[in-house]
Amino acid sequence: MVTLDPLANALSTIKNSEARGKGEAIISPSSKLVAQVLAVMKREGYIGDFEYVDDGRWGKFRVQLLGRINDCGAVKPRMSVKYRELVKLPEHMRKYLASRDIGILILSTDKGVMTHLEAIEKKTGGILIAYVY
Repeated sequence: MVTLDPLANALSTIKNSEARGKGEAIISPSSKLVAQVLAVMKREGYIGDFEYVDDGRWGKFRVQLLGRINDCGAVKPRMSVKYRELVKLPEHMRKYLASRDIGILILSTDKGVMTHLEAIEKKTGGILIAYVY
């Protein structure tokens, strides 16, 4: 199995496991970016605990699902977002969320991986990589 985008595969696995009503999802292969996105999702209350499992190859994440995710996915193609665009939330970014106050956009910034609300608070832009609601 060749994985070109581990983040897209991880979010797809989470979405499919949630749709089937499973209590946990196994994400393979692991990566630092996937771990940081999972940490943001946990902090925002979309998933429960997650742990890294060393299988002697690429590693896996075991993620506890809480049934709070309606949709999640990677943003393709990745797009740069300035601070001013985050405040206005233009149409090309709004299409990833169900409503203005429902869900989060996840950005990779020079200050780490964070939600769009944290990026507005810290007055920084970044690259839009994922969405969850």
